[in-house]
Amino acid sequence: MASLRILCQVDLPSGTLRFWDGSGGAFIDPDGEIYRSCVLTEDALSQIEAAINAEAFTLTLVLSGVDGDTSDKVWEDYQAGNIVGSPFRILLQKCDDLDQPVGSPLVRFTGAVANLNFVDQASGDNIRSTIQVDIANRFTLRSVTNGAVLSDVDQRARAKVSNPLASDDRFCERIPGLKDKTIRWPNW
Repeated sequence: MASLRILCQVDLPSGTLRFWDGSGGAFIDPDGEIYRSCVLTEDALSQIEAAINAEAFTLTLVLSGVDGDTSDKVWEDYQAGNIVGSPFRILLQKCDDLDQPVGSPLVRFTGAVANLNFVDQASGDNIRSTIQVDIANRFTLRSVTNGAVLSDVDQRARAKVSNPLASDDRFCERIPGLKDKTIRWPNW
């Protein structure tokens, strides 16, 4: 039976990190790229599905089982303040009946790292490190860092950059007029 692999790729200043959701050794895609195994949380699949289908979404992934070398690279970039804004992609890879990749992976979600947290848990003699990554897509970035929403002028300028061939964006000026409108259902 054919299967799918969930692949994550983040482009940090120190280099590109690639992960796949699962246990075991490395996963090599048809292009020869090596993905290290990690474990996503139980609700990660529903979050990824919502991120793929939604327009404005912040995706939160918790990666556990990340090897020490990779964790050290991420920590160095984090300490240098170079993590936020790094491109993050989620790809889906089709596999055949023997779990061998078929074709190239398809990019299904693209965003930028908005926040990163390291969480260490100790139990007995073992320390388990997890990395929580918050990824925001371009529609989520419409709000300003202080939490305020962009003004009408800002929205128009941003719309011209993201879609230069479209007519002038008048969305923000139309919204206040909708508060006095009444929605009427069809009266058959």
